[in-house]
Amino acid sequence: MGTASRAYGARRAAAGTLLAASLAVAGCGAAGQGDSGPASAPQADKGSARGEQGMVGPKAPGGAASADGKAGSGAGSGTGKPTQVSTAQIIRTATITVEAADVPGALAKARTAAKGTGGYVEDESTDRDGEGRERSRVVLRVPPEAYDGLLDRLSRLGTLKERQVSAKDVTDQVVDTDSRIRSQQASVARVRALMDKATSIGDIVTLESELSRRQSELESLQARLKSLKEQTGMATVTLVLREPDAADDDGETTFGDALSSGWDAFTAGVRWLLVAVGAALPFLAAGALVYGLWRVLRGRLPRRTRTFDVPPAPPRQYPAEAAPEGTDTTREGDAPGAR
Repeated sequence: MGTASRAYGARRAAAGTLLAASLAVAGCGAAGQGDSGPASAPQADKGSARGEQGMVGPKAPGGAASADGKAGSGAGSGTGKPTQVSTAQIIRTATITVEAADVPGALAKARTAAKGTGGYVEDESTDRDGEGRERSRVVLRVPPEAYDGLLDRLSRLGTLKERQVSAKDVTDQVVDTDSRIRSQQASVARVRALMDKATSIGDIVTLESELSRRQSELESLQARLKSLKEQTGMATVTLVLREPDAADDDGETTFGDALSSGWDAFTAGVRWLLVAVGAALPFLAAGALVYGLWRVLRGRLPRRTRTFDVPPAPPRQYPAEAAPEGTDTTREGDAPGAR
């Protein structure tokens, strides 16, 4: 009895080891599909088959194991087929800017032209700029074979101002993504086959987690391939329509235009003057504060008086004929009779 229990435990341990090995091999096959391509799928199938046999052990009947092995081989053979792309996968985009006097009429013609080629309007918007000129923007999706002809028709709706055209070849991305999807589908099928043969709760939980992860990766790849096919299946043309400038209608400047320009220049000058005054106000306020403090401190300081030595004034001289009586007009140092 003890020997049988030990043998059964050994078989369970071997089954768990083979399960982990099969998941690792299958994971490596799915992760390495970008480098080795579909050729790695058969090796993963072999690892999955070994994992299934080890996990089932003596409990699973031989018929069920062989049937599942055939199912795994069928999934592997599906991934081994190389993906063939008959034509190049190219994403075509263009942006056209046209000036038209009748924007609504030109927009209606653009819609009609797109629908006539089997395309449709993906997005559309209309507004007016600051000067009241109407402008519209419309995004058109058209078949690639009608792409060039539609560009020529849209360019003739008015005065062509701008035209930008681009083309991006994504053939390799489409082929690679499609191949990865096939390999991931086979990987999901292998995990499902292992879940059908799982006998323990731990194995089932592990396989469910692995299955959820691989299904998420598969859905991401499928969404990427769908986006690429949508971009390559229909070309994208963005058309911008706008009314011409008023100055371009007659080419002459009127009195009203000159008055408007002068008023704009005057208001711009006033704005700049106010800006300059606003920038100078902090400096003027600081200067006024410093000057006020200087006046206050000057009034409180004692004033110092400076004395100067003033020489005595010379004696006053009078003319001889105008000298009053009794006044001696002889200057000091003059000899009598010197006059």
